[in-house]
Amino acid sequence: MARYIFITGGVVSSLGKGLASAALGALLQARGFTVRLRKLDPYLNVDPGTMSPFEHGEVFVTDDGAETDLDLGHYERFTGVSARRTDSVSSGRIYSNVLEKERRGEYLGKTIQVIPHVTNEIKDFLSIGADEVDFMLCEIGGTVGDIEGLPFFEAIRQFIHERPRGECILMHLTLLPYLAASGELKTKPTQHSVKELQSIGLAPDVLVCRSEHPIPEKERAKIALFCNVRPDAVIPAYDLKSIYEAPLAYHRAGLDRAVLDAFQISPAPRPDLARWEDVMDRLENAEGEVKVAVVGKYTQLEDAYKSIAEALTHGGMANRVRVRADWVDSEKLEGEGAHLLDGYHGIIVPGGFGERGTEGMVAAAKYAREKNVPYLGICLGMQMAVIEAARNLADMPDAGSEEFDHEAGKTRFTPVVYHLKEWVQGNYTVQRKVSDDKGGTMRLGAYTAVLQPGSKISEIYGGALEIEDRHRHRYEVDATYREALEQAGLSFSGMSPDGKLPEVIEYPDHPWFIGVQSHPELKSKPFDPAPLFAGFVRAAMLEGRLV
Repeated sequence: MARYIFITGGVVSSLGKGLASAALGALLQARGFTVRLRKLDPYLNVDPGTMSPFEHGEVFVTDDGAETDLDLGHYERFTGVSARRTDSVSSGRIYSNVLEKERRGEYLGKTIQVIPHVTNEIKDFLSIGADEVDFMLCEIGGTVGDIEGLPFFEAIRQFIHERPRGECILMHLTLLPYLAASGELKTKPTQHSVKELQSIGLAPDVLVCRSEHPIPEKERAKIALFCNVRPDAVIPAYDLKSIYEAPLAYHRAGLDRAVLDAFQISPAPRPDLARWEDVMDRLENAEGEVKVAVVGKYTQLEDAYKSIAEALTHGGMANRVRVRADWVDSEKLEGEGAHLLDGYHGIIVPGGFGERGTEGMVAAAKYAREKNVPYLGICLGMQMAVIEAARNLADMPDAGSEEFDHEAGKTRFTPVVYHLKEWVQGNYTVQRKVSDDKGGTMRLGAYTAVLQPGSKISEIYGGALEIEDRHRHRYEVDATYREALEQAGLSFSGMSPDGKLPEVIEYPDHPWFIGVQSHPELKSKPFDPAPLFAGFVRAAMLEGRLV
């Protein structure tokens, strides 16, 4: 059975619980253990799929089609373990399950309460797959003291109490603020945060203390004394140049040793950190820099494109260059603004929803095509490249997307992109209507694309004729227009296995211009970069004359 590590946070949010969890998972792997990471979010949304990117950042999609928190992306990037639907849950999902059971009569007429029914549902979630790995790391969103998180903390208290002693520990992240006026770090917020945990029956075994300044030994000893943890279990966590330094930094600080000591695993296997030393070597010893413009709709919040940013970093590692990504608001390109892209070695147009800013994306695709600048269109970025080709090469000046007509409530465009009403998923056909609920109704999860032999996309994937990547979209390029577009020079080099859904487009006579309906960035890792991003950065290097 798995040993459980529960990761909580206190004092303030955004301390980096997800990163600390992912780094700890990587360190346990380096010592030869198997791990799985999970996220428990207290918000009442069933999942983040319907949230605005400005509200919650990127939605991370799993192979089995779950829309999850972006922290699952950190988990995958650091451990290489593919996340599953059962690795993410919210209060909304928990309450929804409980209410569905009540409606079906599964509680046999009992009064439904937070304890035991909601907490039992949470504990059932925690128990899934407990016999599959050595360690299960469970991160609880928010901070201790949040009213919506109380059912999760109570469920964890019960879960720890019900399991044999020594099978569960709790790791708590806090902040040590620095007062410039007095020139000292303050430990009182951490003490109060731990006191809040203790008041609900939980006691931390390991404390990770974020600080912008070195933590003196006397302050660590004070924290250990007042928070009732061992001195060597008070782990300093300082700001890093790169998130990929986290495993090595946490190892130097003794996090993995403190966790294994808490489980009384001694002697522990020695860690093999060669993978992370190579990652840092590639980051710190880059041999040049390429400039990439990411032309998107949500550029005010970089977390909205978190996986894109990380996949670009990975692509740079693969080519031993540094990638400088500039986030360009697509609305600024509308009209005559495409000159804003002058000087960039590559252009990426990522996914998004709605009409706002899409004319700027079309302008970016046109600029890349005409100027022979490497272009990678992802999801909406592929659709905008098709619309640009239809308008300017295939004599369809009013080409557009049904999505924009649905939003406006009137017909304005020739719909070269249409609402996807039917597709094949595994052994059955999925059917959708425009009027369906928004949550969880898109084409979600991993799907296969069949590639054209000799195409650039096939070459990038080492000559493969089939690839699999994750999708998240409800609009699709209409294959009805394929012949007209191919006659104009745009090749449909990847299709769904049934030949009905375009998956990849490219220009054979362009140095590097590829659009994909999927999201290859979701599977990219620092030690296993997504081939499309490695190829894109390589093309950008050629554009920048770095090769």
